[in-house]
Amino acid sequence: MLKEILSVTGKPGLFKLVSQAKNMLIVESLIDGKRIPAYTKDKVVSLGDIAIFTETAEVPLGQVLENLKEKENGAACSIDPKSDNDKLRNYMGEILPDFDRDRVYPSDIRKLLSWYNILINAQITEFITEEKEETVAE
Repeated sequence: MLKEILSVTGKPGLFKLVSQAKNMLIVESLIDGKRIPAYTKDKVVSLGDIAIFTETAEVPLGQVLENLKEKENGAACSIDPKSDNDKLRNYMGEILPDFDRDRVYPSDIRKLLSWYNILINAQITEFITEEKEETVAE
């Protein structure tokens, strides 16, 4: 599901991929539902391609969002994304205890929390896609 959710540099919020053309994407805002073009010059990143640094490896964003959903019991985030840096780092430590405190900046945590709130408000709550194995009947 997160593969279809996009972040477009210079545009606030998150967008759902609607259609593709030769040199642009048509995306729909998860906040207000407006459709806009995202051109090849815009930096577009799929949330499915993002990972958070930890001390040992990188954790996919879907897993971090799932941890956040478990902590908040599926509700919107209880902490304000504009909180002070120490409060954000402590909160992130509760979600992902071994996150790399040197490479994950408070601005990254703010963005993570605001994205989570946007996704929850858009009723997108499945952050991890479980691959189903198909059984072949003989």
